[in-house]
Amino acid sequence: MKICSDIIPDTKTGFPIWKRMLDVSLVILALPVLIPVTLLIAAIIRLVSKGPILFKQERIGRGGQKFVCFKFRTMHVGAESVSHQGHLHHLIHSDAPMTKMDAHGDKRIIPFGVFLRATGLDELPQLINVVRGEMSLVGPRPCLPYEFEQYLPWQRERCAAAPGLTGLWQVSGKNKTTFTQMIRLDIEYSQRCNLMLDLEIIVRTVPTLLLQVVDTSKKKAVAAKTIAVQTETILSARVVNH
Repeated sequence: MKICSDIIPDTKTGFPIWKRMLDVSLVILALPVLIPVTLLIAAIIRLVSKGPILFKQERIGRGGQKFVCFKFRTMHVGAESVSHQGHLHHLIHSDAPMTKMDAHGDKRIIPFGVFLRATGLDELPQLINVVRGEMSLVGPRPCLPYEFEQYLPWQRERCAAAPGLTGLWQVSGKNKTTFTQMIRLDIEYSQRCNLMLDLEIIVRTVPTLLLQVVDTSKKKAVAAKTIAVQTETILSARVVNH
């Protein structure tokens, strides 16, 4: 079956030529907006937390090749990763929705970090990876090495296409889907990959992100209300005891 990487590849990246042209063109067109937004986010991170502005992490790209992925740092320096590995292991081996750990609060995240993650703005530096030809604007999310090691042989087919900032999974339910559903959507993308599909996914990404921000705000409001009720109950109990 023909997959995305088989269609008239660019000699440097191995991506389809149309995909490489789309990526570079859209990045250049967006620069007038991207530059001030990027500088503002960098300044905020510098103000609210000590440490580097960018976070670098090894990820798995097309064909299982490793590369260094860039993100805005949204966690405190030295934050442990064991809890995330445990959370990921649970998602891979269950039918639970692909919710993030910070959906219910995560002390590792810096101020303003939740907003950056909910809006996807923390991933803007990955445009560097796009320009370098390590990623595309559209494609499966690049997974972590310890995640890739747990994949079954058929699941590794999701890496047949170039990894991307957004993709078919992201606009098809994302955190409401299971791990297996995510894998199947990513494989479907690698098999259907074409210009019109990429453009459709890019257009659908904006409203998807807006809905994600609203959903995150609602969850934070519910969590805050729950904490307030629990605190009030504890205080009332102490008054009665005294």
